[in-house]
Amino acid sequence: MDVPFWVWAAVLGFIVVMLAIDLFAHRRAHVIGVREAAAWSGVWVAFGVAFGVLVWRVWGAEFGQQYFAGYLIEKSLAVDNVFVWAIIFSYFAVPRAFQHRVLFLGVLGALVFRGIFIAAGAVLIQNFSWILYVFAAFLLFTGWKMIRQREEHLDPESSAVLRAFRRWVPMTDAYHGQKLLVRKNGVLLATPLLAVLVLIEVTDVVFAVDSIPAIFAVTDEVFLVFTANAFAILGLRAMYFLLADLIHRFIYLKTGLALVLIWVGLKMLLKIDLFYIPTPISLAVVATIITVSIILSLRATRGQGRQALPAPANPPFHVATEAEDAALEPVWGRRRPSRSPVPQQLEETEESARDAESAHHHDRDLR
Repeated sequence: MDVPFWVWAAVLGFIVVMLAIDLFAHRRAHVIGVREAAAWSGVWVAFGVAFGVLVWRVWGAEFGQQYFAGYLIEKSLAVDNVFVWAIIFSYFAVPRAFQHRVLFLGVLGALVFRGIFIAAGAVLIQNFSWILYVFAAFLLFTGWKMIRQREEHLDPESSAVLRAFRRWVPMTDAYHGQKLLVRKNGVLLATPLLAVLVLIEVTDVVFAVDSIPAIFAVTDEVFLVFTANAFAILGLRAMYFLLADLIHRFIYLKTGLALVLIWVGLKMLLKIDLFYIPTPISLAVVATIITVSIILSLRATRGQGRQALPAPANPPFHVATEAEDAALEPVWGRRRPSRSPVPQQLEETEESARDAESAHHHDRDLR
C-alpha cells in the first residue's frame, strides 16, 4: 500500500482541525446531554465510515475491508474503555460539566501514545517476525483472562497510580472549575482533575497494549492501523456521554470483547504458519460477536432505563466554594497587590484627623 507523505499530512491536519472544532464547541463547561452526545457520535462515526469508503475506492477492496475490520475492533474494544471512565468519574465525583475537558485531553494523549505504540509495533514486526507469536499468545491470554474476570471492575481507590500520584504530587481536595493546576499560598498544587486525567491516560495505555496487537492481526499496513485507531478514538468522548448511564445493561459485552480478542489471536497464529483467513470473514466474525453480545445484553436487561453509577457516600473531593476560588493566586507569575478603594469621605476624615493631631502637637510645643 503506497501512501504519499501528503496523505499522511492531510489526515493529521484533518484530525487537528476536528479536535480544534470540538474544543471550541465545548469551550464552556456544561453538562452534555444524550441528544448532544448522539449528534457528535453520529458525526464521528460518519467521518470514520467515510474515510473507510475513501480507502476502499482509492486503494481497493482488500485494504478497505482491512480498515473497516480494524475500525470495528478498535471501536468495540473502546467500549470497555468507556465503562472504565464511568467508574473513575463516579469514584472521584467529577461534576459532569468538567468531564468533557478531561476526556478531550485524555483522547489527545491517547492519540500520541497509540501513535508511538503503532510505530514501535511496526518496527518489531518488520525486524522480528517471531514477535507475532508473542502478540498472538498475549491476545489469547488476555481474552481468556477477561472471560474469567468479566464480573470484576476497576477499583480506583486501590490503584497504585493514584497512590503514587497522591504521594508525590501536592494536591487540593477541591475542584476549581476545569483547572488542572492552581496556586495557593505560593504553592503550586494539582487539582483532582489532574489526578483523574493521569488515571485515564494510564488506563488507556493498558487498553492500547491489547488493542494494538489486535488490529495488527487484521492488517499490516501502518497507515490503516493508525487511521482506524484515530477515527475510533476520536468518537470516544461522545460515546462516553451516550453510554455511561447504560453500562449496567451491557452485561455480556465484556464476554463478547474477550471472544473478539481470542478470535484475532487465533487468526494471527493461523496467519503465521498455516493459512490466511480472508478479511471479509474476519470482519463478519467480529461484527457477529459484538452484535450478538449487545442484543443478548439488551434483552436480558429489558425494561431498565438509564442509570448513573452510584457515587461514593463520602466523595474524596468537592467543588470549591467562591471563597476558596477567590483565595487562589495566578498559576504563572505573581499576583498584583490589590488596593481596596477607599471612599472619598473616609480619606478626607483621615486627613482632617491627621491635621488636627498635628495642630494639637504644635500648640502643646508652644505652651
